[in-house]
Formats: sequence, structure tokens, C-alpha cells
Amino acid sequence: MPTPESQPHIPQGKNVLGQPLHVCGCDPMTGFYRTGCCETGDEDLGVHTVCCIVDEKFLDASKALGNDLSTPHPQWGFPGLKPGDRWCVCAARWLEVQQAGAACPVVLEATHENTLKIVPFDLLIQFAVIPDRLQ
Repeated sequence: MPTPESQPHIPQGKNVLGQPLHVCGCDPMTGFYRTGCCETGDEDLGVHTVCCIVDEKFLDASKALGNDLSTPHPQWGFPGLKPGDRWCVCAARWLEVQQAGAACPVVLEATHENTLKIVPFDLLIQFAVIPDRLQ
């Protein structure tokens, strides 16, 4: 019988489509709470709610704008991202990179509804992808 630790995390909240939130990614483990989900709460001042599939252009632009997501920081349990990784990005940071012309794909099913307080739905839909398999 599986132990509680081996049970998959069941995301809390709704996505930007008004449906139950899906898992964003577990390799690397993402989310403010490191559950694999773009869940948010009062402690999440950065609003890490946009489920992205990062690419090189996004990572380079983000770094140039002061948010280096590619350099590992083991002291914080952060492995550094590489193109193709799924990551819960801060909504305002995703918007900033989008405005700089380097937005990466967004998985709407795994993007928390609180994103809509910062990023318009019409903009998210322009970058939406339907991955073969949600992790």
C-alpha cells in the first residue's frame, strides 16, 4: 500500500479556464510550495501562478531583466531551468518578459486563476499550448 508521501499531490484551486487546477511539472519540482502545482496563498508574494514551458528566448530575456532562472541555486533547492522545463512563473514576471517580446508557452490547465488579476486572459490564450501529457 502506498504511503501518504508517495501519493500524488491533488492541486487546490481552479485554473484560468475555471476548471480544477492541473499539475504543472514535477521534474524539476515546481510551484511556490514545491508541490508540482502553481498553487498560491498569502505567503506567495510573487504570485507564482503561470505554468510555463520555458524556452531559451524566455530564459535569456528573464535573466536580462533581472530574474535569472537558469543558474542553479542549490542552497534554495533550485536546480536552474533549461529549455523545455515546466515552471510556475510569477505572473508579473511572465508579463514583463512577454512585453519584452520573449513570452514562452503557457499551459492554461495548470495556470492558477489568480493569474487573471495580473495577466489578461486574452493575452494568455495567445501563448497557450496543449501539451501531449500534463505532468
